[in-house]
Amino acid sequence: MAVYDYQAIGTDGKRTSGVITADSPRAARRELRLRQLSPLDVSESRKGRSASAVSGHDQKLSGADLVVATRQLALLVKSGTPVEEAIGSVAAEAEKPATRKVFMGVRSSITDGFSVPEALNSAPKAFPPFYRAVISAGQSSGRLDEVMDRLANHLEKARKIRNKIMSALIYPIVLSVIALVVVTLLMIFVVPAIVEQFDTLGEELPWLTEVVIAVSGFLRQWGLVLLLVLIAAGWALRRLFRRPAMAEARDRVILSLPVIGKLARGVAAAAFARTFATLSASGAPVPECLAAARNSMSNAVFRKAVTNVRRRVEEGASLARAMRAETVFPPMLLHMVASGERGGDLAGMMERAANYLEDEFDNASTVALGLLEPLMIVFLASIVALIVLAIMLPILQINTLAIG
Repeated sequence: MAVYDYQAIGTDGKRTSGVITADSPRAARRELRLRQLSPLDVSESRKGRSASAVSGHDQKLSGADLVVATRQLALLVKSGTPVEEAIGSVAAEAEKPATRKVFMGVRSSITDGFSVPEALNSAPKAFPPFYRAVISAGQSSGRLDEVMDRLANHLEKARKIRNKIMSALIYPIVLSVIALVVVTLLMIFVVPAIVEQFDTLGEELPWLTEVVIAVSGFLRQWGLVLLLVLIAAGWALRRLFRRPAMAEARDRVILSLPVIGKLARGVAAAAFARTFATLSASGAPVPECLAAARNSMSNAVFRKAVTNVRRRVEEGASLARAMRAETVFPPMLLHMVASGERGGDLAGMMERAANYLEDEFDNASTVALGLLEPLMIVFLASIVALIVLAIMLPILQINTLAIG
């Protein structure tokens, strides 16, 4: 982002000037209008051009490092420590060199006269757009200490949800990989050795044994090629899903699935509500809250829906009516938003909705995982049992002939 000097007229008719950060002059004017200012002149700041000198501290931070640093900042700022000193303390206590370098660079920017949001904008890789938007809204409203605390809570809860998703997926993935390796080893090494014994007998084999032998032969001859094809297909799909249209089609299919779709919808709706609540409570206007909420979601269908909602809100529609026009939001969230707009507590109702959706996801994922584990075990055990049965059938057939 660049830094721009601006001159504008406020709602009281007085002329005002200052500095704003944005991607372009057009974006800067749009941001000024969101702040209820009528821009007269917007030009790139000389101070902003010199800010590129501190861009060397822009390094990506892990989610855990950002959560810990934000919590430390929130505690220090809430205790009355000046922001510059608090950032310096976080940098001094950081264990990882990257974290230390990022926060020292931010502190250096503040020392050079930049505001906290402008200093954070100099490290866009370290601080995501939502993070910077919350800090900017907090400083504008004069409640930076409260906003920092809310931001730390938001990051901790978002990380908790991500960890819950990962823990729900790790066991099935590991179990599937182990079972796949075991079955592959059986088909490549064990089945051919036993088949050699059957060939010497010259007897006709059962159809199940013939199928297993055919699959074993295919894997021995083409297994490496099949592995390379699967790796290439996975790489191609990953590149393909980077396209917005394909990503939206993939996510729409995911949302339509019976159990997985409900879980994915709950996670996306919870992320939307939590992000909106955090920014709204910080004093940000609704369009800015929607923009940040859109960036916080990984589901392309929800991102497109939030984009449409923001457009309708900017055209004058209420948030509840704009969201109801989309079909992706859960009914409970729509009712909470409508209630919040009527009662004048939109941020509070959004936060309650986020808590409810997160609890619902936690319960649903626990039940789904509890059902998935035995189903996978039965399915994989059935495959192994078929291979064993295919091997045992000729042996039983030979024994029957010998007895007869």
